[in-house]
Amino acid sequence: MKKGILTLVFAAAFSTLSAQTEPVQTINPEFNKWSVELAGGLNKPMRPMTAGYRTAVTSAYVADLGVRYMFNNKFGLKADFGYNSFKEGENSIGFDSKYYRADLQAVANLGRIMNFETWTNTLGLLGHAGFGLGFGEAENSTGTDKMGNFMAGVTGQIKLSNRIALTGDFTTILNAKQNRTFDGASTVGTPGFAGVLFNGTVGLTVYLGKNEKHADWVTLVDKDVIALTGRVDNLETMLIDTDQDGVADYLDLEKNTVSGVMVDTKGRAIDLNNNNVPDELESYLMANYVNKNDKSGSFNDNEVVKGLINGGYVATYFDFDKSTPSNVSTEGIDFIVTYLRANPSASVEITGHADELGNSAYNDKLSNARANNVKKILMKANIDANRLNIVAAGEDNSVQKDSEMARKLVRKVTYTIK
Repeated sequence: MKKGILTLVFAAAFSTLSAQTEPVQTINPEFNKWSVELAGGLNKPMRPMTAGYRTAVTSAYVADLGVRYMFNNKFGLKADFGYNSFKEGENSIGFDSKYYRADLQAVANLGRIMNFETWTNTLGLLGHAGFGLGFGEAENSTGTDKMGNFMAGVTGQIKLSNRIALTGDFTTILNAKQNRTFDGASTVGTPGFAGVLFNGTVGLTVYLGKNEKHADWVTLVDKDVIALTGRVDNLETMLIDTDQDGVADYLDLEKNTVSGVMVDTKGRAIDLNNNNVPDELESYLMANYVNKNDKSGSFNDNEVVKGLINGGYVATYFDFDKSTPSNVSTEGIDFIVTYLRANPSASVEITGHADELGNSAYNDKLSNARANNVKKILMKANIDANRLNIVAAGEDNSVQKDSEMARKLVRKVTYTIK
């Protein structure tokens, strides 16, 4: 009877196959880089102003048009053009002057730099600063006042869609070598950045390009981070313990050890008597399923044993391209003989299998030959042929074709008790 147990557990040890999934790397998406920006709002010239001349606290109006190009999702350049109108406020002498400017600015996507994506995908923030030229005109003066300028500001963004964003901007402009006051009524002689102008605008940004998103709203992963993520994923995969025996798969020489049995440092079930049955499981089966008082080796619980056989836990294995069982697998046949002798009304279906190497027609013949050879062995053990039914299952494609170890598991004969 002890031999009958061998194949039962030998098959159980190989009944579960581990499947691993390749880690998916994050790939940086393509994104649009160009945008057009249009905004309008209020302004406030601070200095220089002629005594007795002033604007309202918030004076209409200012208009801005910009074209922006982003090198990546954090930094870019913007060329923009502005128009400011200044008129008298309450208790001021009347005036009407204009201010035109053209600037080239560096842009920083503060939303991406500060990782806004960790808490919002709708709100953004841009910072911008640069230099340009300004031109002032007034109806009460002749000529054009030419000056240089430096400007800096922040732009809040609300993404309405992947093509349009609503913006709100506050900008400070410093004029250098401004020769006339903003009202145009008098001259000044300050060569440095003496002119100060505040602009507040609301506008729209329209994103151009064929890609789904603009650089303002994409998150890019550094190549080194991608490589590091891949290495971490590989380590996590290596540490998977499919059979939960305490030995990671990359060190485990037996990745499908029967659950609960003791293993050595290489994940192999402890088998001190070298009979291909884990010692713990062998002791359990011998204690619970074999009737020690019956010399015929009958079973205490036929239904349990029948379930194990029909579940594929008893099998007979074959070497590559062979139709005779391997030496270690003959115990499976002994187990079936013992069961059929203990249950004379039972019959068995003998199903032959082959791996996927070779053509299908040949593998059909090979699986049939394997099942027939097992039938002949059972008949020589005086099991009536009428109780033995042959099934040729052909190729078994349930395992990876390119895995030599996996193919060993499908070169077999399985049994179904009827």
